[in-house]
Amino acid sequence: MNADRWQARAWLVDKPAGPTSHDIVRDVRRRLSRGTKVGHAGTLDPFATGLLIILAGRATRLADRISTQPKAYRATIRCGARSQTGDPEGPITTGGPVPEIDAIEDALTELGTWTTQRVPAYSAVRVDGERLYHRARRGESVATPERSMLVHELELVDYDRDACELTVELRVSKGTYVRQIAVDLGELLGCGAYCQALRRTAVGHLEIADAVALDRVPYVAPVPLTSLLADISTAVVGPQDARALVHGRAIATAMTDGEVVITAHDGTLLAIAVAHDGLIRPSSVFVGPEYR
Repeated sequence: MNADRWQARAWLVDKPAGPTSHDIVRDVRRRLSRGTKVGHAGTLDPFATGLLIILAGRATRLADRISTQPKAYRATIRCGARSQTGDPEGPITTGGPVPEIDAIEDALTELGTWTTQRVPAYSAVRVDGERLYHRARRGESVATPERSMLVHELELVDYDRDACELTVELRVSKGTYVRQIAVDLGELLGCGAYCQALRRTAVGHLEIADAVALDRVPYVAPVPLTSLLADISTAVVGPQDARALVHGRAIATAMTDGEVVITAHDGTLLAIAVAHDGLIRPSSVFVGPEYR
C-alpha cells in the first residue's frame, strides 16, 4: 500500500478568481500520489479570492470541523445595479439612484441584526433533489429556502460615491452568503446592489497572510495540523500510548473531561479524542497502524 496517499496534510491556499473550489481540489489532487483523497474546508464562489483550506489524506477528516468556524471577508458592493446571480457573472441590469451615506450606514446596521437569510437562486443547495442553480439557469422560479446565519461584525471601510461602490469587512457564521448580503442591502436601499468582488481573509484563527499561491502546493511544507485545532486542549503521549490510540484503544488519563488533541513528542497529530471518567478514547485518528 502507498502510505503517502493516507498521509494527513493541509495547506492554506490563496485562491485566485476564476476556478471553482472543486477545480482547486482537482488541481492539487493531480500533483499528489495516485489515489490520495483531497478536499477543502469551505467553498468559495468562482469570482471570489482568498483563503481556501486544502486537506489531503486523513486530514480530510477535519473538513467538517474547520468549516463550522466563523469566516472573515472583505467585499466590494456595487450599488445602483442588480445581478441575477448576485455577483459579477450577471446578467446585470440597471437599478435605481443610490441614497446618501447615512441611509447606507443605517441599512448596514440593520443587516447586522439579521439571523436568517434566503439562499440565493444561483447556489448549490438542493431543493427536491436538484441543485438550485440548475433550475435558475432553466429560467424556473423556485421558492428558495431560508437558513440561519449570524453576522458577528459588519463594518463599512470605504465608500466611492462616484463609482457607487462600498467596501465592507465582515465576519459571519458558517453558511452565510456574502453576495446575498449585498443583494439584501440593495433591496433595503431600493437601488439594487450586488457583490462586485469578494476576498476571504480568515477562517477562525487561520489568516490569509499565512496562505500560499496555488502553484506552490504541494511543493511547500504543509501547515502543522495542530495549527488547525488551536482551540482544543493538547496532550502529548509516549510511544506506547500512541500505538494504543492509533489502534483505537483507550488510555488512562488524569485530564478533566472534554475533547483533546493527541500528539506525539515530535508534534505529529495522532488523534482527536475525548477524555471521560479517567480514560481517553480516540474519536478520529490521523495516522495509520503503520505509525511507530
